[in-house]
Amino acid sequence: MQPTNDTRAVQDFGAKYAQLKAEVGKAIVGQEAVVDDVLIAIFSRGHALLVGVPGLAKTLLVNTVGRALGLTFNRIQFTPDLMPSDIIGSEILDQDRQFKFIKGPLFANIILADEINRTPPKTQAALLEAMQERSVTAAGHTWPLPEPFFVLATQNPIEQEGTYPLPEAQLDRFMFNIHVDYPTYQEELAVVKATTSDAVPDVRPVLSAEEIQFYQGLVRRIPVADNVVEYAVKLAGRTRPGREGAPAIINDHISWGAGPRASQYLVVGAKCHALTRGRFSPDIEDVQAVARPILRHRLVRNYKAEAEGVTVDRIVEQVL
Repeated sequence: MQPTNDTRAVQDFGAKYAQLKAEVGKAIVGQEAVVDDVLIAIFSRGHALLVGVPGLAKTLLVNTVGRALGLTFNRIQFTPDLMPSDIIGSEILDQDRQFKFIKGPLFANIILADEINRTPPKTQAALLEAMQERSVTAAGHTWPLPEPFFVLATQNPIEQEGTYPLPEAQLDRFMFNIHVDYPTYQEELAVVKATTSDAVPDVRPVLSAEEIQFYQGLVRRIPVADNVVEYAVKLAGRTRPGREGAPAIINDHISWGAGPRASQYLVVGAKCHALTRGRFSPDIEDVQAVARPILRHRLVRNYKAEAEGVTVDRIVEQVL
């Protein structure tokens, strides 16, 4: 049953969020920040790019989140020979000699686009168009994708040979760029113990699709103070070289900064971050909490930054 007003809804959301993280924690050890970012992206109606070496349970994470949210989940392994029709679907001629559209794996609530940079630009563009429009067009007909719809794409940062890197304009479609790091010793110890036995974690649904859509609307409805919006816009503006207020590290090491979509995501992400903490309105600290995954894939380093080994994360830290 949906809450009758937004005040009650905020309280309920905080409790549901804590319960949701507990369910995900049954299968995922550690990675608290990664889980938070994935869930914030979902409740903000955004998409996320997950960057990490193989074997860090990225697929298990997405599958577990889907089960805890009561959503359908599909994994698409991107390869150099994958065509748009392989993910969108295609029309076939059935036994009654009538054309029939067979939906592809894209028709699910949560999509894991595994190694998105291994497929040609034509297929990448088809996925990114579906992410933006939340529908696909085939043979002149538009087919809406199920709601809620969320894409989690992965990239392997250590192997770039034979890949098709996403252009900056397409990277901008992702709300978050989430770095998945190696687990600590204690976390890896717990992972090995849990995965080398016959125990199967019992992850139960916490929310329905309808409740998720309600809370997505709640995120958009909560008020935000003007000074928080102004801070988000100024923060995005400080990443643009040659602009007033840009620090020296931006002017020296960045070719292109974050666009207006970054400002929008900073505000929406801050709203959702505040809700997960049980607060009714975001403050500047909430903007800062989501700034790193929002900005890191929107800053284009110049030759000097690459030559001197200045990372994007270091630049974002300096801007903050």
